[in-house]
Amino acid sequence: MNLVDKVNAKYANNEQIQAFPDFRTGDSVAVHVKITEGSKTRVQVFQGTCLAIKEKNSINGHFRVRKMSSGIGVERVFPYHSPNIAKIEVTSRGKSRRAKHYYLRDRKGKEARVAVDFTRK
Repeated sequence: MNLVDKVNAKYANNEQIQAFPDFRTGDSVAVHVKITEGSKTRVQVFQGTCLAIKEKNSINGHFRVRKMSSGIGVERVFPYHSPNIAKIEVTSRGKSRRAKHYYLRDRKGKEARVAVDFTRK
């Protein structure tokens, strides 16, 4: 076992790991991120579409969220077990048949939307 696996094994069954809501790619999510500026800490919301999820329920798992900010696409990768994530809210469920939504990077305006799935709660 290498050093990284030893450290990850220590936190694998930790009860302090927060439980996030169940979301998939294509869902619109609002990620509340703790931002530290000097000695002050505040919470900033990063709201966008979930493009990809890798290794969900794993200590190495992360998800990618994309939003449009002043006409420019901004993507952030959030590790599931990051202490900087305060909470995650699912704002709408997307109807999706793909595991990765990287094709949304090339689309603009209304064609960059994912249809809303009203059958999922």
